[in-house]
Amino acid sequence: MIGLNTIQEARRRIASHVLLTPLVPSHTLSEIAGVPVSLKLEHHQKTGSFKLRGATNALLQLSEAERTRGVVTVSTGNHGRGLAHVARAIGSRATICMSRLVPENKVLEIRRLGGDIRIVGQSQDDALAEAERLADEHGLVMLSPFDNPEIVAGQGTVGLEVVDAMPDVATLIVPLSGGGLAAGVAAAVKGLRPNAKVIGVTMELGAAMKASLNAGHPVQVEEWPSLADSLGGGIGLRNTLTFPMCQSLLDDVVLLSESEIAAGIRHAYEQEREILEGAGAVGIGALLARKIPELKGPVALVLSGRNIDVELHRRVVNGENDPFKEPTNGKTESSDRARVKEHHSTRRRGGAMR
Repeated sequence: MIGLNTIQEARRRIASHVLLTPLVPSHTLSEIAGVPVSLKLEHHQKTGSFKLRGATNALLQLSEAERTRGVVTVSTGNHGRGLAHVARAIGSRATICMSRLVPENKVLEIRRLGGDIRIVGQSQDDALAEAERLADEHGLVMLSPFDNPEIVAGQGTVGLEVVDAMPDVATLIVPLSGGGLAAGVAAAVKGLRPNAKVIGVTMELGAAMKASLNAGHPVQVEEWPSLADSLGGGIGLRNTLTFPMCQSLLDDVVLLSESEIAAGIRHAYEQEREILEGAGAVGIGALLARKIPELKGPVALVLSGRNIDVELHRRVVNGENDPFKEPTNGKTESSDRARVKEHHSTRRRGGAMR
């Protein structure tokens, strides 16, 4: 388990490298929820997501020899982007392994930041195998995107900032994927506010942590394309940190349909004037769908990322609820739907991701 002291040390370590993002009230969501709701604008972070925190905390603790060798990871985009940003800043290098399901806009941004990109297979399991091979063959430092104490502690600094800005926080709603953010934030918030509830929110399609919590141990899940692409993939069958932390610290896990995620993206744009990717909008979607019973306020809701493809965002804002649904009307398939069809035909299993 990662404790409060470790997270506080991480905050001091990364303070000059990341933004202290604001916590702002949402009048529209407060009216809908019936309790005060504020939004933690972590999508305003330098690289567009909270992932910069954990990447910074981990890389700053590498030895000179490790920095020289470089790091390798598996990512669905945002972790890789944060890692490439920090690696370039400290004179190291980052190799990012991703599957073909990672959106092109995220791939291009990692390349712009100087990351060495490897696109492998149709699942994060394939990408993970490549990352492990590169670590073994070339001596690169393998850096898990979530199941790593430095990563979890870095992400947990979001929770410290929430409590600083809202000392009486009663409920914190956080996106849930491999558990790095949820575990770190829960450890920080409950370390300072033991009675506060922390609710994880994820998509219905391939909710790996939820399936693992239900089973009582890490399990594999089927990978499916989703608006919340950053939440896809598995938690790793050898997960030793984020699974037990989420098992111990999360009060509930809420699942959203694609249309509910789309509603969150639209609300963020139309009512909050914020551009969010699907993973960043799941908390809003959960409130709009009234999926959190007996909600106690004040509520802090983490908006975790903004790195959505511009065209996809336009389609969702214009009313499309499930852009990745396979066509049934005989029309020509768009490139993303064709990719989905190819993916579904392979029926590959997901492994550790992010």
